[in-house]
Amino acid sequence: MTPDQGPGTPDRPEDPYELVEHELAMLLRRVRAMSRTIAREVHPDLDATAYGLLLRLDETGGARLTDLAAYFGVGKPSLSRQVAALERLGLVCRREDPEDARAARLELTPSAVARLEEVRRGGRGRLRARMRRWPDRDVAELGRLLHRLNSGN
Repeated sequence: MTPDQGPGTPDRPEDPYELVEHELAMLLRRVRAMSRTIAREVHPDLDATAYGLLLRLDETGGARLTDLAAYFGVGKPSLSRQVAALERLGLVCRREDPEDARAARLELTPSAVARLEEVRRGGRGRLRARMRRWPDRDVAELGRLLHRLNSGN
């Protein structure tokens, strides 16, 4: 047996659901720490929770505040505070929504797009370095399984 397949230990439960719970908890702790670091790389005053908001705006090319609140499952007031902070940092701007002139779309500023791409490229490099001994098929399988977990299937 390889260490990845070994029996349960105090640090690695035998029950597969306990093992998944344990490993997800470890991953979440590391991701939180990494998010703080990455957020500071985008802008020294950027809050780690707002980094996810920047990623979503990058993915969508812009969105209404109400759509973002629904996507993240948070209230509009707390999201409004985050957006205001992002506007003050020069990372987000408001544009008239072409579908409804009364509404505004939030978009990344050009400097935010450039900074975000630079930081993400560095993050992918760190991930590649961490997984450099993994076969490509294992990396692809991890991506597939994480997508499956995240999509609820």
